Amino acid sequence: MSFDRSIKIAPSILSADFANFGAEIAAIEAQGADWVHVDVMDGHFVPNLTFGPPAVAAFRRHVKTVMDVHLMIAPVDPYIDAFAQAGADILTAHVEAGPHIHRTLQAIRGAGMKAGVALNPGTPAGAVAHLLDLADLVCVMTVNPGFGGQKFIDMTDKVRSLRAMIGDRPVHIEIDGGVDSVTAPLVAQAGADVLVAGSAVFKGGSVDAPEVYGRNIRAIRAAAAGVYV
Repeated sequence: MSFDRSIKIAPSILSADFANFGAEIAAIEAQGADWVHVDVMDGHFVPNLTFGPPAVAAFRRHVKTVMDVHLMIAPVDPYIDAFAQAGADILTAHVEAGPHIHRTLQAIRGAGMKAGVALNPGTPAGAVAHLLDLADLVCVMTVNPGFGGQKFIDMTDKVRSLRAMIGDRPVHIEIDGGVDSVTAPLVAQAGADVLVAGSAVFKGGSVDAPEVYGRNIRAIRAAAAGVYV
């Protein structure tokens, strides 16, 4: 993965058809998705259960771009090797998920993946100030994690703070939660470059009508770039 700050759209397959993941992944990639975002939830750290390493390994066979795995679980460390073996390109852990996030990021990189660190809406940007040399991505939650389809929480000040802290380090700023063509410009202008979108990408489309996914992806990308269509 080469680093660049161009806008990347990362559809969350939490909003896909659960009975048809392989075809859904192929469809979004064919329609312009840059990354594929996988939300892993444990029913403990967040109030929902989703995917474990075997499901992620099954997704991997279909992902041709970047598989961006977001762990909303606690603890994280016992599962790092399993997600590495499942094929995650990026593995993101929450600052709030355990007492030793520095060690967690070291372990993620040590297992051969890019390391992401996520911040819940109530967690300040300064929580990652001493982690930026170990991180490849900072994920700013713009909803309280646990469910798709929630209303966007404005975290643009946090994004600006992070962008200033990151400086010229090769660290992505990812936004997760409530991203659509209305909210994308707000976070992009503040310095974000990876936009996770679930319902805003998948709404109205299907594997039989994938062109809708393409229109939705292009609309978010154009809005983030300040080009209104």
